[in-house]
Amino acid sequence: MIEKINESKDFISNLINNQKIESMIILGSGMGGFEENYESLYQIDYADIPNFLSPSIEGHAGKLSIVSINEKLTAILSGRAHYYEGHPIQDLVIPIRAFSLLGVQNLILTNAAGGISDIYEPGDIVSINDHINLTGNNPLIGKNLDNFGPRFPDMSEIYDKGLQELAREVSKNHFEFKTGIYAWFTGPSYETPAEVQFAKNIGADLVGMSTVPEAIAAKHAGMKISAFSLVTNLAAGISKNPLNHEEVVEIADLSKQKLQGFMKEFLSELNSDN
Repeated sequence: MIEKINESKDFISNLINNQKIESMIILGSGMGGFEENYESLYQIDYADIPNFLSPSIEGHAGKLSIVSINEKLTAILSGRAHYYEGHPIQDLVIPIRAFSLLGVQNLILTNAAGGISDIYEPGDIVSINDHINLTGNNPLIGKNLDNFGPRFPDMSEIYDKGLQELAREVSKNHFEFKTGIYAWFTGPSYETPAEVQFAKNIGADLVGMSTVPEAIAAKHAGMKISAFSLVTNLAAGISKNPLNHEEVVEIADLSKQKLQGFMKEFLSELNSDN
């Protein structure tokens, strides 16, 4: 595994002339095209990067853009591969680990999620403050990669409180700030009403099919993490209507301007020297 990670890291390092990258963001549904807000210094398809997995889901372009925000390099990853696409979980987090070796300190994750909490409506943007892994899998299973972190990393604060406070401040210009706990299911089938009720009973506010492997690997590597869910639908048993991916894409498109406007300001503040 370390050979794969180093191969990816070396390829990207050569692409960007060995420059340091400060931050990275992985774009989920509702964030497609976000990289077009910036002039790309470097841009390449995942398929051309060794060991990067190309997504097969609508709304995930599978493209890496390196941009400058306040004179600091930021990696924008347009889309992600998902566990339900059949990939080994350790391969899903190769980009996280490769960029960790390239100097990335801050990771922003975005996703589309089903809302469980009574205070959510479709179109809401929620700052994730914790997660529940309901899949029975973990990207750290196997031989520990000691150069990234310890065998048994602490997970008591995966999502950085300082970044949450920054998000709270920035959100004042864009939407009502809400927080929540994200429950990770494997997918690709949507959760059953009983599964949603179970997740709610154990403290979840959101359900989704991504983000958690990346957050675990990033925390293991010592990154600061901030994550946001776009509530594209109410989860099964909460919603009275059957769930479908077209609804997710539609709500994501309708909320794109709000989410991307927030994220542009959030990244600017994150990369400032204040």
